[in-house]
Amino acid sequence: MQFVRLNGVTIHYQVISAAPSRPRLVFVNSLGTDFRIWRDVVVQLAGDFSILCHDMRGHGLSDTGEASASIETYAADLAALIEHAGFAPAVVCGLSIGGLVAQALHAARPDLVSGLLLADTAPRIGTPEIWSERIRQVEGGGLASIADRVAGGWVTESFRSTPAFAGYRNMLARQPAEGYLGAVAVLRDTDLTSRAPRIDVPTTCLVGAEDVPTPPGQVEALSRMIPGAHYQVVSGAAHLPPIERPDAVADAIRALAARTGADHVRH
Repeated sequence: MQFVRLNGVTIHYQVISAAPSRPRLVFVNSLGTDFRIWRDVVVQLAGDFSILCHDMRGHGLSDTGEASASIETYAADLAALIEHAGFAPAVVCGLSIGGLVAQALHAARPDLVSGLLLADTAPRIGTPEIWSERIRQVEGGGLASIADRVAGGWVTESFRSTPAFAGYRNMLARQPAEGYLGAVAVLRDTDLTSRAPRIDVPTTCLVGAEDVPTPPGQVEALSRMIPGAHYQVVSGAAHLPPIERPDAVADAIRALAARTGADHVRH
């Protein structure tokens, strides 16, 4: 395991190296998960890309930190990690809140970003009322009190009947509650709508066909805000396509990397 102290917190990350000529990918996890949600995508891309994964602060094995976080805090952590790992510029792949982090990173440090995969995300996710209620629920009953409902909304009905679903539910239930609540507050307070039209790198907006938290219409609206963005719907997936359709996500990343000028990517 790899750890580094950045911006006052210890960040858990993983680098999978490829030849120096290979393009670079950076992955950002969703709310209540860690970088393991990208595993089945990563194994398909390893060797063709150098890959950097990390647990956002307050998630997985990373510290929560003492100060109140903002979307800019998460983006600053990621910028520092990319520089520490020597991964600039990179195609940044963010899912849900991770997609917001990717958008904020491009706004703050466009020099670090060669392309964006914005998966199951939007410039604003949910409403302040929804997230304030989520905070009350977790403060009252802990993450276990919401785990079945929230994790159930991540995936399709067929996936909920598999043994793997219990593992992803456990991932949520065992997250640090303080870190989860901090991220929920960030979702409540973040609106990047005015920044989306300024994104000037090749971008793919991808969404599971059965996504409820960020439905296809919302992700398509994001794609229309970003000049030249591609929009892709993944069948057989809900809010977390990397765990249900890693093949489709890996293909989308390969196509996006080719659009960034990395036309030497093998298919």
